[in-house]
Amino acid sequence: MNRPARALSHGFWTCLGCRQLVRVKPATHTCFCPRCGARMHGRVEASLMLTWALTITGALLLIPANVLPVMTVIYLGAGDPSTIISGVFELYHAGFWGIALIVFIASIAVPVMKLVGLVILCLVVQLRLNVPPRQSMRIYRVVSAIGRWSLLDLFMISILVALVDMGAIAEVAAGPGSTAFATVVIVTMFAVRAFDPRLVWDVYESKKTESAAQSAPSGQQL
Repeated sequence: MNRPARALSHGFWTCLGCRQLVRVKPATHTCFCPRCGARMHGRVEASLMLTWALTITGALLLIPANVLPVMTVIYLGAGDPSTIISGVFELYHAGFWGIALIVFIASIAVPVMKLVGLVILCLVVQLRLNVPPRQSMRIYRVVSAIGRWSLLDLFMISILVALVDMGAIAEVAAGPGSTAFATVVIVTMFAVRAFDPRLVWDVYESKKTESAAQSAPSGQQL
């Protein structure tokens, strides 16, 4: 059975910086790209373990990010702290349902979707799940693209803190929840960068090889 040749099996590594294919010696663990000078690896070292660690950290930090107040609006010396969820309800009841929807998507839905996507990708590689690799790559691309939009909520808070400063009349102060939320966003962005999507295709190729070996007649080599 003829199978497409893989660059890794023929001693070629791909530079993640400039996508240059470089032939390396069999016993080589790391090398540098001759074109851009970036450090190269056959696969990102400890990719799965690091992705798991960062994903679990982000999931744990998501609890204080939603429980602790993200900001406090002080008007005439009085003000109540607001969490992300309470802020969404306040905006909705005030008639700003469009802004409430944006805050809900950027601050609640996107981080949860990102963490769920990272868990699925890690399980696909670790448990060798029967998920089509193209579907896994779609999940990876979506998770990689949507993560940065979670910073929209922090951007809005920073603008309010900078603009609303009227001394004793009105003031907006950032709360500890905003720090936890910012950490969630940063940690999940690092988790996406730590995950090596080539591991998905390694699992797919190894399962195809095992399936072909089991279906081949005895004594016949592939």
